[in-house]
Amino acid sequence: MPHHLSSFRPRLLAAAIALAALPLHASAEHYQLPAAPLSSTLNRIASDAGIALSIDPALTAGKTAQPVQGDYAPEAALNAALQGSGLQLLRSGAGTYSLAALPTDAMALPATNIDAKGDSESAWGPVTGYLAKRTAAGTKTDTALVEAPRSISVATREQMEDRGVQSLDDAVRYMPGVTASSYGSDARADWLRVRGFEPTQFLDGLPLPDGAFVNPKIETWNLERVALLRGPASSVYGQTPPGGMLDMVSRRPQAESSNEVQLQYGSDNHRQINFASTGKVDEQGQFLYGLSGVVRDSDTAIDHIEDKRYNIAPSLTWVADEDTKLTFISQFTRDDTGVTSQFLPLQGTKLPSPVGDISHHKNLGDPDSDYYDRTYYALGYAFEHRLNDTWQFRQNLRYTKSDLEFQTAYPFGTVAANGDVGRFVDFVNEDISQFAVDNNFQADFQTGALTHTLLLGLDHQRINNNYNWQFGFAPPINVLNPVYGQSFSPSFVLQDFDQKSRRTGLYVQDQIALDNWRLTLGGREDWVHTGTEFYDENDASNTERDKAFSGNAALSYVFDNGVVPYLSYAESFQAITGADALSNTSFKPTEGKQWELGTKYQPQNLDLMFTAAVYDLRQQNVSVSEVIGGVPITSQSGEVKVRGLELEATGNVTDNLKLIATFTRTLSEEMDGQFEGSRLQRTPDKQATLWADYTWNSGLLDGFGIGLGSRYTGDIYDDRGNTETGHVGSYTLYDAAVHYDLGRVSSELAGASLAVNATNLFDKDYLSACNSTWCYYGDERKVVASATYQW
Repeated sequence: MPHHLSSFRPRLLAAAIALAALPLHASAEHYQLPAAPLSSTLNRIASDAGIALSIDPALTAGKTAQPVQGDYAPEAALNAALQGSGLQLLRSGAGTYSLAALPTDAMALPATNIDAKGDSESAWGPVTGYLAKRTAAGTKTDTALVEAPRSISVATREQMEDRGVQSLDDAVRYMPGVTASSYGSDARADWLRVRGFEPTQFLDGLPLPDGAFVNPKIETWNLERVALLRGPASSVYGQTPPGGMLDMVSRRPQAESSNEVQLQYGSDNHRQINFASTGKVDEQGQFLYGLSGVVRDSDTAIDHIEDKRYNIAPSLTWVADEDTKLTFISQFTRDDTGVTSQFLPLQGTKLPSPVGDISHHKNLGDPDSDYYDRTYYALGYAFEHRLNDTWQFRQNLRYTKSDLEFQTAYPFGTVAANGDVGRFVDFVNEDISQFAVDNNFQADFQTGALTHTLLLGLDHQRINNNYNWQFGFAPPINVLNPVYGQSFSPSFVLQDFDQKSRRTGLYVQDQIALDNWRLTLGGREDWVHTGTEFYDENDASNTERDKAFSGNAALSYVFDNGVVPYLSYAESFQAITGADALSNTSFKPTEGKQWELGTKYQPQNLDLMFTAAVYDLRQQNVSVSEVIGGVPITSQSGEVKVRGLELEATGNVTDNLKLIATFTRTLSEEMDGQFEGSRLQRTPDKQATLWADYTWNSGLLDGFGIGLGSRYTGDIYDDRGNTETGHVGSYTLYDAAVHYDLGRVSSELAGASLAVNATNLFDKDYLSACNSTWCYYGDERKVVASATYQW
């Protein structure tokens, strides 16, 4: 490690701790506030509402706030406190606030009591339209998205509904820097790459377990939003890759009663019921409930493979008092499906075959014996409590369990003149359990002219992974006329281990505001203990003890016109679950670092945001998959480098038009070893997307809307050597949607709506990936019609 970096990283932590030790100036609460020092009252209202407020102490010195009592929107509460102070509240185009003296001839108007609770957005709550204005991704605090000095995209609930999202692959398709469905749509998993790396998935502030095949496939219907943070985030979240992370937020109970039922029918006999309900349990609203879920019974594009899912997600919120809230969040999912991505031979897909092309729908496994049965459940809570005028405490806790039984036969080798091809078979039994808890204290205070949001946290994970992978050979199958029901059994055990991992992290972060300047400093120390017992190696054992410091620093300036340029540095550290299949050795943690220069622009009086970023990131100890001796093996290599440019425009252009537009340029390279100079696997050099949804609100087409989208993906390599057989070309796909609000026709139909969504509208024939052994077809056209009733 270069000397200047090794000395720079601990200084980040030392600086943040030093700032935390400065004297705290109290802020306060809302909305039963007595007369008090003006700066104290303003800080408390701003802190509780998640508003960035910059206060010049010289303006508020010696002034007293008016009492604030009743139901106010946050901005109205601030104005009420300012009555008679001779000061006015100013809002920048970036959504931040400051104070200024009233003109000498200005007349102080009486306060107006306004109930506008729905006008304030939370980083963990619902969003109206496509543009989320607040996020906790990357900071764990409720931060204005335009001021977060990182590349972050958010798919809101409304955006996901407009596009008919069915999976995480679908949810992130229109975000920059991400490759979705790398192997085509897979009913078992989401195959994502962000800036060249597989992202860690976080749900409600806690990481999801990461095993081999058993990983949960999150149900997007249960999500309020999906945020994609691009770049390292270990200084707050701990073990994450340098490419980025998904920060998902579950639907949570709401005080306002709402119910929804949706029926779907579509391609491949897709049949699905979605439901959601929330509201008060008691009249006082001390207890709130939430319930959502999915029942799916569908075929797939592959012959004889079904996609069945049974999911339910209950939640309950207890509002103990105005300072304390506890939300229980649970979920159960049962999946019964198979390998829809298939493993098709090169001959008949990318290369010529003696018997012609292999059908997109052909099942070359054995439906009489193949299965993929996964049961996933999680139970946890989100607790928050305000201790006093300055400090608040949050604790997120969850226990997760996922069990899998998996068997599949798949082709291997060349296609013979008569169409026969050999086959392998995998038998997998895997279960993974995880206990995760994250505790943090947040303090909002001032030191002189500086406004601080200080975060002190401690998190811990305990992960147990039992993994048995048996490998064998199945009888050959004919790619034109497959015969099923043949017998086969495993030949030998490829991997059989029990791995226990204990991960603990201590972190500190300070978000500092000085007038229009914003400075973020953070640091974290991680301790990881991983013990693995290899049953297939005469019970040999291996123990890895690792610790690492991860830091981050960012500086930005919030211009009054809504432009926010920033420069950030961040590091990553990731302990890898699993083991090297060629030895009895656990994987080493990966480490990464990134510099990013970007700007965000949120125009005044427009519900839009534009972002641009360039970055340079590096990672060491990279995990890669390749075929050695006919067996797929995961191992670790040296250093890789990724540089890129990302552009994004998102928002609600008018009351009728919603828009997403992105462009990505990515340059990736292996820095050493056998494949030095090669591009990273499944990382296109260029991508671009555009989605627009237009809805008529008057006239003959009142209530009718149409959505159109286009997705361009550049060429990729799926083998480390970047050979011709591992190369697939670029492609452009088109999506579309039409929807109609039946309530515009008659008041008796209020709450009823119809929609039809199509992906790959023109049924483009393309390959999503190929390596030296297998190829994978991209998704064919899929059309789903839905009928929704809300009340």
